[in-house]
Amino acid sequence: MDRRTFITASTGALVSAGPSLLAAPRRVGMADVALIQQRFCDVIASDHRHGGQRDIEMRAAALADEALVLQKVGTASQRVRASLYASAAGFRSSAMWAAIDGRRFGDAGNHMREAQLLAELSGDPTIKFRIWSHAGTMYRHLGRPAEAAAANDVARSLTVARRDPMFTSLGMARHAAIHAAAGDRVAVRRSFAQAWEALHRADPGEVRPVWRTAFYDPAEIESLALSAFSLLGDWATAEAHGHRCLAGLRLHMVRSKAITMVRLARAQLEQREVEAAVETAMRVPAEAAAGHPRVSAMLTKFGDRLNQIAPGSSHTDAWRSYVVQVKV
Repeated sequence: MDRRTFITASTGALVSAGPSLLAAPRRVGMADVALIQQRFCDVIASDHRHGGQRDIEMRAAALADEALVLQKVGTASQRVRASLYASAAGFRSSAMWAAIDGRRFGDAGNHMREAQLLAELSGDPTIKFRIWSHAGTMYRHLGRPAEAAAANDVARSLTVARRDPMFTSLGMARHAAIHAAAGDRVAVRRSFAQAWEALHRADPGEVRPVWRTAFYDPAEIESLALSAFSLLGDWATAEAHGHRCLAGLRLHMVRSKAITMVRLARAQLEQREVEAAVETAMRVPAEAAAGHPRVSAMLTKFGDRLNQIAPGSSHTDAWRSYVVQVKV
């Protein structure tokens, strides 16, 4: 999509979302930044509920542009300008993540480059961490573990990752998943051990960005471990992590729950637990099964594998009927 068309469509979609940030006073202050940050919270909430949707991507990109417009409409202190750049970078990183989650990797790369520039202008190490960490995940999903490791290394080298064990933990947990993509079992286990150790050292009362507190906790480490050990073909270990992840997921993590259930079903299937696998897969909410690009693709692969492992099973027949009903 042409960038001008993209921005026009995105801004139009915001008309029903609330007062425009473009109606800014002559003097731009931290009150305006607070309004932007509330809109950022809304984007984060939408992502955790729906994930991967193009409208989330477009909304986040449009809000990034609105934050930049505030730089031009009046005077502002250096602190306010830095905060506006950080906010714009945050929105772009959310657009990037929505594109990654929706498997629109070309769009994700474009958002990444804009987000990186804005983050440099802001000087905010926390948003830099988010962008480079997302880049590592993007390259991992693209099957490019060397570039994934390099991007995640940039995130882990930032001051915030050295100062705050919570960021250290996130960096190590995602690095463990990257090691799995490269087939390094020893490094996977070592990195997860380091992620847990750092998490236990972190001060839970420290103030951190909303994008980090909204998702990172023990359940997220279990989710990454489920993904990593699935890549390694260690299905029993993957299943154990999957059960622990589901037990610890917070209620707002709707998208993550759907992804975890599909991965758990696959781990059960690979151990020839056909009945349990089909039951787990059928517990994926219909909205995610039919509407989330990543979940739909994973369920399609699950069905293909089910047909290979148990082609004549009554459970396979039940799954085929379910797919028609839900329109996966």
